[in-house]
Amino acid sequence: MGFYAPDSSSRGTALSRPQSPLVCHGLERIAIVRGAVRVLIVEDFEPFLEFISSTLRERSGLQVIGEVSDGLEAVQKAVELKADLILMDIGLPSLNGIEAARQIRELVPESKIIFFSQEHSADVVQEALSFGAWGYVVKRSAGTDLLAAVDAVILGKRFVSST
Repeated sequence: MGFYAPDSSSRGTALSRPQSPLVCHGLERIAIVRGAVRVLIVEDFEPFLEFISSTLRERSGLQVIGEVSDGLEAVQKAVELKADLILMDIGLPSLNGIEAARQIRELVPESKIIFFSQEHSADVVQEALSFGAWGYVVKRSAGTDLLAAVDAVILGKRFVSST
């Protein structure tokens, strides 16, 4: 994927990807053209799903288009809805988030994925990012990192919680 350079513009670690002069920032362009970034949320723990959904609904420029609770549903809804951004838990029933992300990347490569998890080990983060995720938010840091991660990814940068 190339080299990534740290960018200190947000709380966690945002990483910017070298851009070709012909490449726009992806979701930033979508937000400008369509007026809203379409978001699919994948989370099996209802209170955390509600937290994510309410947080995103308060932010202009983001439109929550679906909420699902397992990995198989995530793949189906990603194909059906063609979300711009998918926020996905790693620990999901029926199909874990990393396997769901692998399938989504093959079927809907234009969708960008941000993982969230209770896990914060470097190995888990690296595995998640190696499957094409643009961000990784540790759940206990979501209060401060969720919107920072979304903003970074919209701008074409990668984001990893600092915790």
